[in-house]
Amino acid sequence: MTTLRLTFLASACLLLAACSHAPQAPRNPLGEWVPSPNFDARRPVVIVIHATEQGSAEQSLETLRTRNRGGPVSSHYLIGDDGRTYQLVADGARAWHAGGGRWGTITDLNSASIGIELDNQVGEPFTEAQLSALLALLEDLTTRLSIPKSQVIGHADMAPTRKRDPGSLFPWQRLAEAGFGRWPQGELVEPPAGFDPWLAMAAIGYPLNDRAAAVRAFHRHYRGRDDGEDLQVAFDAEDLRILHALATQLLQPAAR
Repeated sequence: MTTLRLTFLASACLLLAACSHAPQAPRNPLGEWVPSPNFDARRPVVIVIHATEQGSAEQSLETLRTRNRGGPVSSHYLIGDDGRTYQLVADGARAWHAGGGRWGTITDLNSASIGIELDNQVGEPFTEAQLSALLALLEDLTTRLSIPKSQVIGHADMAPTRKRDPGSLFPWQRLAEAGFGRWPQGELVEPPAGFDPWLAMAAIGYPLNDRAAAVRAFHRHYRGRDDGEDLQVAFDAEDLRILHALATQLLQPAAR
């Protein structure tokens, strides 16, 4: 018994010694390892909200752990319509949820964002339990990870040529009232002469490689309507008032 105990203790000590000398990350054999304490984990700066467009949370959990028709896919979180919140990928890791697109100067959203999937078929209302769980999760993520509260966007905002989710029924104004995302504040006024709505769109973050698609995404987010993919749309007077308000707010200090 004593011999067995001594053998176990010796093995444990060797294991601990090996762990204590393990590198923080894989070492490159081309360089001499001289570790520095000055490093940090991946730091997301945007939160992207999606709708699953599938039949149930269970089906989406399966998809997010395997693949869809485009290949392997994942997100950091999934919120069921009953409010149950699932985490599939650690906050510090890169989930595969955003795909191609951009937001402002960010062209690799997967590397710079947290992805939240909502169990929802685009075109159906979101449940109260789901929205309450989302607001709680947004408060946690923006506080704990120091993500600016204004940097909460929809999948369609950053990929307007490909995506429509979370859809025109998503309550962006309610999120803004809780402090998340951008929404025009106060009375809307006519913009001054020479106001350029496209500069405002770019300043907000919208990609402008397909301007009609960008307007459709803007309408889903700020007007609560879906223009249809085949309809060529343009800004109306209310759009201009909203864009002027948003552009003015951008000049103010960002809330965190």
